[in-house]
Amino acid sequence: MKLKFKKYAYQTRAMEAVVDCFKGQPNTAGISYRIDPGIHESDQIPMQSILNGSGFKNDDLALTGPQILENIQKIQRLQNLPQSSSLVKTRVSSLNLDIEMETGTGKTYCYIKTIFEMNKRFGWSKFIVVVPSIAIREGVYKSLQITAEHFQESYHKKAKYFIYNSKQLHNLESFSSDTGINIMVINVQAFNARGKDNRRIYEELDDFQSRRPIDVIKANRPILILDEPQKMEGAKTLDSLREFNPLFVLRYSATHRTQHNKIHRLDALDAYNQKLVKKIAVRGISVKGLSGTNAYLYLESIEISRKAPLARIELEVKQNTGIKRIIRKLKKGDNLYDVSGELDQYKGFVIADINAITDTIEFTNGHKLLAGEATGDVNEAALRRIQIREAIKAHFEKEQYLFLQGIKVLTLFFIDQVAKYRIYTDAGEEEGGEYAKIFEEEYRHALHELKQDLFMNEAYKEYLDGIPVNRTHNGYFSIDKKGKIVDAVKATRSERIESTDQSAYDLILKDKERLLSFQEPTRFIFSHSALREGWDNPNVFVICTLKHSDNTISRRQEVGRGLRISVNQFGDRQDNPATVHQTNVLTVVASESYKDFVTALQRDISDSLSERPRVANEAYFTGKMLPVDGDTVEVTPQMAKQIYRYLLKNDYTDDNDHIAQEYHDAVNNDTLAPLPEDLKIYKEQVLQLIDSVYSDAKMPAIENDRGVKTNPLNANFEKKEFKELWSRINRKAAYSVHFDSAELTRKCIRALNKELRVAPLQYKIVDGEQTDAISHQQMKSGAGFKVTETSIEYHTNSIHSAVKYDLIGKVSENGQLTRKTVVTILSGIDKSVFDQFRTNPENFITETTRLIQEQKATVIIEHLCYDAFTDTHDIDIFTAGQSKQDFSKASAPLKRHIYDYVITDSKTERTFVQELDTGSEVVVYAKIPKGFSIPTPVGNYNPDWAISFKEGVVKHIYFVAETKGSMSSMELREIEKTKIECARKFFDEINRKINSDNVKYDVVNSYGKLMEIVGAAI
Repeated sequence: MKLKFKKYAYQTRAMEAVVDCFKGQPNTAGISYRIDPGIHESDQIPMQSILNGSGFKNDDLALTGPQILENIQKIQRLQNLPQSSSLVKTRVSSLNLDIEMETGTGKTYCYIKTIFEMNKRFGWSKFIVVVPSIAIREGVYKSLQITAEHFQESYHKKAKYFIYNSKQLHNLESFSSDTGINIMVINVQAFNARGKDNRRIYEELDDFQSRRPIDVIKANRPILILDEPQKMEGAKTLDSLREFNPLFVLRYSATHRTQHNKIHRLDALDAYNQKLVKKIAVRGISVKGLSGTNAYLYLESIEISRKAPLARIELEVKQNTGIKRIIRKLKKGDNLYDVSGELDQYKGFVIADINAITDTIEFTNGHKLLAGEATGDVNEAALRRIQIREAIKAHFEKEQYLFLQGIKVLTLFFIDQVAKYRIYTDAGEEEGGEYAKIFEEEYRHALHELKQDLFMNEAYKEYLDGIPVNRTHNGYFSIDKKGKIVDAVKATRSERIESTDQSAYDLILKDKERLLSFQEPTRFIFSHSALREGWDNPNVFVICTLKHSDNTISRRQEVGRGLRISVNQFGDRQDNPATVHQTNVLTVVASESYKDFVTALQRDISDSLSERPRVANEAYFTGKMLPVDGDTVEVTPQMAKQIYRYLLKNDYTDDNDHIAQEYHDAVNNDTLAPLPEDLKIYKEQVLQLIDSVYSDAKMPAIENDRGVKTNPLNANFEKKEFKELWSRINRKAAYSVHFDSAELTRKCIRALNKELRVAPLQYKIVDGEQTDAISHQQMKSGAGFKVTETSIEYHTNSIHSAVKYDLIGKVSENGQLTRKTVVTILSGIDKSVFDQFRTNPENFITETTRLIQEQKATVIIEHLCYDAFTDTHDIDIFTAGQSKQDFSKASAPLKRHIYDYVITDSKTERTFVQELDTGSEVVVYAKIPKGFSIPTPVGNYNPDWAISFKEGVVKHIYFVAETKGSMSSMELREIEKTKIECARKFFDEINRKINSDNVKYDVVNSYGKLMEIVGAAI
């Protein structure tokens, strides 16, 4: 396997935030200097005869501090970040830039991309990446290896990189003398520890021509990149970093402890909402005391069946060899006294109710259990066994459907004592500890049960049969100098830092491609909880923490190792926006209840969002920048007042101006009140601005993994009416677009003449005066002056600038048209319209590009044609997505749907389902599975519903519906409107070519609207 990399807009934004800080810095590639040659050991003469003496260092910053600060403030305004009033200096450097990126979003990739871009724009070529541990160092080095070809394609050059080693100092020579991009990766212990080898960096060395390595390094004025800087903030470490003489410092982390000049933020909320990381689900386990009984019970789960729901309960059962704890599938009315072999503690435990939606069972004696709860004699050993069993079960549940997609599933166990996994006999032989033995017992049992499934995929069965249980799990721990595994807390400092179980270490950190391959049998990894850094394998889907809860590791840190988006066997990232959070779900098997774990996790996330604004008032909205078609629009005080009044009028904020739950409910249910008329053209941007205000309701939705169940097909799926409907729409198709440039040119010229209006350059004049009495604090904060008057002035005359604009090139690049077509368009517009270019060139380019893109989209839709194939979708699409359905969003049992339950995402959908299911005109209907998609120029489209009506009752018997809360085309996003127009053309083609009995497609917002469209039979 070879991991593949794509260009993502969010990573490009992170890179641009850094390089834009240095706008105006000239490109001066490789400033030459003379390397200190040292003294030859034999004759004590300089080494000119051996070394040519030429080195190439980073050029100094040409920009002044105020110029850099101005650039930083502009970047902060564009991202709506808090404004820096000054450059924050440290003992390491006078320029320190903070880049916040959530774990799993690819910060290593981003700073490597930034290195290449800074080299391209400014000529800087010497970089040092400093990391806090060996594990992270190896991860960075691996990233440099696997991204080399990817960046060569973009930048047409490769970087030279190496890990600093005090015994391989020749690398420093080439680092200094090479003119290309050079990256040194160094862990903090290599220059900040007391060991003899670690001190060599500061010593004059005979084998380095009597030079100090640190002096050779500092002569290059390297740019320092600190990965996880919050772990390198000790006074001694900072003093050591100063020795590198950095040009400036870039600090990358998800959790900055000390704040400097923050220029980019991609926090936990952004990452989740943009679907850049996995969705989190929690499988909680808790001990519940039932008064008046000591009967051991553990409710593992509730399963949906074609009849009534079944409960999987572990209880004690009397057998010939004694009493054993066994899992049984039980139904309503089963008596646990009989099931247990008449053990007295189960008298009165008759199942009265099994509720699949609330995940509870109730007994006739009044006792209730929630899935994941255990009662009776539950000691720590029993709890750990339950956790290991649940982790294996979660692994198999995911693996069954991800295997068919070519995605390998990995499970990670964190333990607090190595002896629980591996122990040594008196003879020094290694053997499995308590957890290893429990794992193998529970794995064999789970595998045996899994194979009872008659419909199990044969390829998956062969895969499982080919993996011996003792080879499917592995350990990753510190080892002592004798080669024995030890607890990280007991290991010496050097053992913790420098050494690990080599084979597992190589597999996990150095050879992650092999670990992702089906050919590698390791699927379950046990590690010490202290070794959480460096675990960034994208295919960790299950994490289980087999240790006591403590305050040293937060819940956020625990889940962080499994947040990356997964890859398949071809190295392709599984990030399709339509299915990313179906495929990528991280299950955490907790040793506490779902509620307790989620509360703690959300508290951790909330604490990390402390910089987010909490109040939605006029002051916050005023001055914010809205990105509009490649340009920005500043929110004026009048616009800010409109946004604030809009929120207030619709009860979308509370008395403290915090965003209320009502706002989020309206967004989720497509019932958001229309914005004021002046703001409608900025709808998407205004709503994003409102969403930037922190709200508890906006926290990432953490699923209850026990609420996720299989939703089996029922008898409605076999009805002839549904089969007729499915046969009419079950076609794959491809689209093509045929239009000539002349038509596009004519439309663009007409649109530009009619609509192109360029805003004149404006500037704000602010008058102010010093306040009468100024405190020291006011002086520090810049509040010593008060504004007395502001005015806006406009510059409408032709501007004269030293900046040259490539008008043709920019419009060609942004509009994705040939230069020839752009020349024809611009030559054809009226002179008065073209003359606006001189008034404001940047705005002219932006607006021209926007109008051309709009016309291009219109022409594409007008000339788009579908060609329906004979290929059809496999029937498996109706079962493939049903094994992981979140029943917390499930409807009540249904009569006419092809599944007993339907999972809905909004109030509009829930109401629509209720009315469909009770409508006497409906025979059968289905929520169309995600596997059914229609290709469009703006991405695949998946319609919502397929409905078959009674013949003779309505005009259109077969109907495909898209449900939207709003029917106004103004309220739908452009991308949604485009997809809907494409879907109309797709179904028109299906009706024309495949079936004469038409399938009607339309957008509806209610059952009443649906009936209005299908019409009564004539």
